Amino acid sequence: MLLYDTDSKTVQESPIRLPNEGEVAWVSLVSATPEEIERILTDTFHCHPLIVEDCVKLNQRPKLDRYEKHLLLTFFQANKDLSTIEIEHVIGPNYVITVTHQEVESLTQAVADFKHAAPRFMEFSGAILYRLLDRCVDDYADVTDKVENLIDGHERALFRNPNVRIAGDVFRLKRRLHTIRRILADEKAALAQLTHQQFPYTRQEADVYFVDLYDHISRVLDSIDAFRESLTGLLELQLNMKSDRMNEIMKTLTIVSSIFLPLTFLVGLYGMNFRIMPELQWKYGYAMVWVVMLLVAGGLWWYYKRKKWL
Repeated sequence: MLLYDTDSKTVQESPIRLPNEGEVAWVSLVSATPEEIERILTDTFHCHPLIVEDCVKLNQRPKLDRYEKHLLLTFFQANKDLSTIEIEHVIGPNYVITVTHQEVESLTQAVADFKHAAPRFMEFSGAILYRLLDRCVDDYADVTDKVENLIDGHERALFRNPNVRIAGDVFRLKRRLHTIRRILADEKAALAQLTHQQFPYTRQEADVYFVDLYDHISRVLDSIDAFRESLTGLLELQLNMKSDRMNEIMKTLTIVSSIFLPLTFLVGLYGMNFRIMPELQWKYGYAMVWVVMLLVAGGLWWYYKRKKWL
């Protein structure tokens, strides 16, 4: 764990223990065994059994639970592949315990922050919690950029080829966005409760930082709602483009058929097997039929062009 001494303004790594007065600690339990988590939370920090159970199972939705001596905040890290990682934060009077089953980039970045700017980020429990959450929320911006690039790529592919297969990718992306949106909505509700009146381990001047996190998540939620509408519009656009393409094909086939219809009548007329037909004795009858057919076809083509059907 990282232990900050408020008197000397220094930070050092220390074995996990309950910090003394004048000390503030951050305990990071990454990939710890259930037995280790239970031992540290129960024996060292005397946490409520429900806190221990939630930290061991790690199957919660974002929430903020209050107990007699601790608060439990469930938050999520969002990766660029749109997967999420649950992180439990146990907040005490002068310590924050972070529990997660795998390595998280935001926690790695937070370690560097605490070591290089401990007086700023480890002065009290609320400051530690803010920095941990701030790193998670900063990564949400990378997620929105990723989704925006994916949608832009689908749009360009669709305009190049209306028959491109994007429906599967779009539906999978919508499901992931739905999951992330549900998580962010719950996190937003939890952050709304993190004020110094309801959060005893922070200070009034720190409220503005949690409000800033709240605003960031609100903007990300707005972006996700816009993305979901864009994905729905993308599928509708593809259907409309396919429909327009089919209409153009049907119009072209109809025009070609209408041009060949009178030509079919002419060749059918002179293909009848009657012995006495006046035109059969003409010296230039074959050429005249060709001239009539070309005139009819050309006249229909000119008429369709004038009507702007072509």
